[in-house]
Amino acid sequence: MYFQMLNSELLIMLISWQLERVVSNKIWACSGRPAPLGVDGIYGTLSQMNKSYSSNLLCLCQTMDSGLFEPWTPDLANVELRIWQIGSTVSLCKNTNIKELFYSSISRLLKVELLSLLCFLLVFGTMKLLFYVLVLLAFFNGYGVSKSTPTRPDAVSIGSVFSFDSIIGKVAKVAIEAAVADVNANSDVLRGTKLNLTLQDTNFSGFLGIMDAIRFMEKETVAIIGPQSSVTAHVVSYFANELQIPLLSFSSTDPTLSPLQFPFFVRTSLNDLFQMAAIADIINYYGWREVIAIYVDDDYGRNGIAALSDQLSARSCKISYRAPLKSRANMDEIRDALVQVALTESRILVVHTYPERGIDIMATAQYLGMMNEGYVWLATNWLSTLLDTNAPLSSEATKNIQGVITLRIYTAESKSKKNFISRWNNLTRKEETGTSIGLSTYGLYAYDTVWLLAHAFDTFFEREGNISFSSDPKLKVLQRGSLNLNAMRIFNGGNLLLDSILKVNMTGVTGPFSFTSDRNLVLPAFEVINVIGSGTRKVGYWSNNSGLSVQPPDTLYTNPPDPSGSNKKLYPVIWPGETTLKPRGWVFPHNGRHLTIGIPNRVSFLDFVAQVPGTDMFKGYCIDVFFAAISLLPYAVPYKMISYGDGQNNPSGTELIRLITSGVFDAAIGDIAITTNRTRMADFTQPFVESGLVVVAPIMKVHSNALAFLQPFDRKMWAIMAIFFPLMGVVVWILEHRINDDFRGPPRKQFITILWFSFSTLFSAHRENTFSTLGRLLVILWLFVVLIINSSYTASLTSILTVQQLSSPIKGIGSLLNSKDPIGYQQGSFARDYLIEELGIHESRLVPLKLPEDYAKALKDGPQNGGVAALIDERAYAEVFLSTHCEFSIVGKEFTKNGWGFAFQRDSQLVVDMSTAILKLSENGDLQRIHDKWLLRSACSLQGAKLEADRLSITSFQGLFLMCGLACLLALLIYFIKMICQFKRLNSEPESPGESSQSRRLRKFFSFFDEREEDVKARSIRRQMECASTRSVDRNESTTNSMKQTETSSNKSTSFGGP
Repeated sequence: MYFQMLNSELLIMLISWQLERVVSNKIWACSGRPAPLGVDGIYGTLSQMNKSYSSNLLCLCQTMDSGLFEPWTPDLANVELRIWQIGSTVSLCKNTNIKELFYSSISRLLKVELLSLLCFLLVFGTMKLLFYVLVLLAFFNGYGVSKSTPTRPDAVSIGSVFSFDSIIGKVAKVAIEAAVADVNANSDVLRGTKLNLTLQDTNFSGFLGIMDAIRFMEKETVAIIGPQSSVTAHVVSYFANELQIPLLSFSSTDPTLSPLQFPFFVRTSLNDLFQMAAIADIINYYGWREVIAIYVDDDYGRNGIAALSDQLSARSCKISYRAPLKSRANMDEIRDALVQVALTESRILVVHTYPERGIDIMATAQYLGMMNEGYVWLATNWLSTLLDTNAPLSSEATKNIQGVITLRIYTAESKSKKNFISRWNNLTRKEETGTSIGLSTYGLYAYDTVWLLAHAFDTFFEREGNISFSSDPKLKVLQRGSLNLNAMRIFNGGNLLLDSILKVNMTGVTGPFSFTSDRNLVLPAFEVINVIGSGTRKVGYWSNNSGLSVQPPDTLYTNPPDPSGSNKKLYPVIWPGETTLKPRGWVFPHNGRHLTIGIPNRVSFLDFVAQVPGTDMFKGYCIDVFFAAISLLPYAVPYKMISYGDGQNNPSGTELIRLITSGVFDAAIGDIAITTNRTRMADFTQPFVESGLVVVAPIMKVHSNALAFLQPFDRKMWAIMAIFFPLMGVVVWILEHRINDDFRGPPRKQFITILWFSFSTLFSAHRENTFSTLGRLLVILWLFVVLIINSSYTASLTSILTVQQLSSPIKGIGSLLNSKDPIGYQQGSFARDYLIEELGIHESRLVPLKLPEDYAKALKDGPQNGGVAALIDERAYAEVFLSTHCEFSIVGKEFTKNGWGFAFQRDSQLVVDMSTAILKLSENGDLQRIHDKWLLRSACSLQGAKLEADRLSITSFQGLFLMCGLACLLALLIYFIKMICQFKRLNSEPESPGESSQSRRLRKFFSFFDEREEDVKARSIRRQMECASTRSVDRNESTTNSMKQTETSSNKSTSFGGP
């Protein structure tokens, strides 16, 4: 009976169940979602056998995870349709591999599972047990197992695309193959799954790199290591995004390969953004401001230099010239580019290219003499990669890179790194290259990339990931064309695998290996390398945490970040030309072009700058200062002076500076004032003339008036003195009147004494002595203050009576602002704009004047006769004018502060050197000698021409008065505390009930305050004696009373004892 059942119902059920398990799981793995046949097929098959079986299995399936199946309900009317669906499942899957798997599963079922089941049933032999066995088999051997522990494939296909013969590629090939072998040999990583690696050689071709990457995507490859080139990575990343295949590159360092644009591109080495930040820090560390960029003109080179430009801008530096090169530029093209570089002024050169092209650039630079002293060559990590891979270089190549600074990606020392380095020679012997291959940092990152992928696959399978692909509906539109796009399918587990990659946190041969939130590797750092002789020398490190340092980065990551860079330091560098002296970083360009200098063609004040009539030469104070400064430069500067102006009017200095901005002139020299507006258009040197705007007005001789003695002090000073002198008298009287008879007497006498003492101290003529300690200290301090006031007053009054002999109704700029009189200014001067924009003077009040003679006439005529009330000009011009016109003078103070300097184009390197030269002229006295040569005059003396004498104000004495005031308060505080204590001690009698205690005590206190100290002491003594006498009388009375009481008591006793 059992065998009959097995031949019919049981066999049908088991085959249907096994078919459903295999095909449903396979389709689920391929599509990433449950097969639509699901449990319905099983239910339909069982429903033909027994409805109770179906209901029981339904209850069992409802307790299982419904995520693997579509929702379903029993429908006996469609049982035949469901059976047909189970039978046609295989035809729905066009993959022959799935069909073969189906047939092998049926074969295993009939040979193994069915035999086991038969043995079990023969032993127990009940129909009920048959049902339980089927249920257990369905649960443990079907869906339940696949849910908890998904089946791992035997192998996973990955690809790698790079150029095998490139400097980076030949190292990466060995490292990747070694990593795959190590992963497959380690059963703890993928637990039985092997990595099937396929390598494709792009042979330095971007086109081949793209085609090889696409070919991988046609072969159900789940991840690609590469491409090597950033250019290729840009294109292939679009395919990776669409087909959801992770792209892991250990050498594509272009910063623009953004995870926002290319989410399936994963960079497993350092972003060039960090490398450019390191180079910018080095440039800023040495104080250079302009650099030249030499780079390969592709995505890798352009975007890397763009990142460098951003980093330099953040440090107030810039790229002054860019020299792009074709990716396969020949020696002639390289030479032409470097010739143009040599004609520029900057000598800081940054080379960002590929190792194969970089060595040709350095050889050409050596040929052109650009590796000599004065040049600075900064190479990105292409040079360190070349040195690590091909070392030792030939003697000729080594000679071409002497003194160059390069960067090498920093990898911390570890046991795994040492072990891999020790294996490297054995690994490279397997490669029949004919030359030794050194291990570069890119090889280390390539090795870690494979291990990163292995750990990600392990996590992927742990998270129930399956290797399955599906058709891309977007490609169906293109299927009618000649392109064979059917083979390109979407990796269904791509997002899960990408997430697993980004969450890997491991320690590889490069050190800690994980990603930050912006998908950059953690702890980016570089070594700063100096090429010396036949080797290299490490001069420091750079990290994004601490910047430049001589300590390894891994020892500094425990410290807080140092954004200020206060601890930046590098060891000494040997620069090109075998010098340790830091290069200046620039020279005047040797391009045959002269420095074009604009010089104002003035018509007045020709002592400052003037053109020699009939020639192109110039003379004057400013010209001589320029000649002296430029002669101190350590290099020759060819220049050409060009006159600016029509020769009829003084040209505007602001317009001359604006021509520098527009490129007409490279510089401008002359009497050019440094103003805020002009500094926005050009850079100025150190001022060689200190100047500012002053007011020049007509003056007349005057005699001293009757109130001249009041002029040394201003009103506030007189008021403070009028308060302090009587105050000091009052304070001293308070301290002295109880013990000093000089300060006692009737109120009228005391008031006169206070006033006399106060003002007599001004001349140290006071006759009153001071007895108290506080009073003596206070008088000494006050006499010191009076001495200083007397000395200052005497000096100021002497100056006023003997020097000041001139007067003017205009006292300074304040007088002009409060009036409506016309004001003159020099034509072409910045004074006009300043008066209008800053001081708010209406333009109608301003009168332009051209020559010194115009100055004199306008001032003499005055406002009533069409002239001006005063003239506003720079002090340098005013002093020259006044040296020959003694009837005018500078009134008031200089109300602006500026100077004259030489103007150059923005960021010109000449500014610093010329400023240094001007300072040297000032220090050695040459600047003063030039001034005396052109501007020293022996006409009328300007001494005494200052009308508004600087009166002494309270500001000059506020410290003295404050000190004196605090001393008074302290003395009074001590005095009154002492007196109150004495008062309480001597006035402790009981209060009378008829009068208010407070008023009586207050009256007593004032009486006590005015009482002589001697009287108080005498009264105190008398009171003590009276108290003592009172106590003696009380004792006598007490004794007498006691004796009386004794006698009385005795008498009573006698009377009681009588007969």
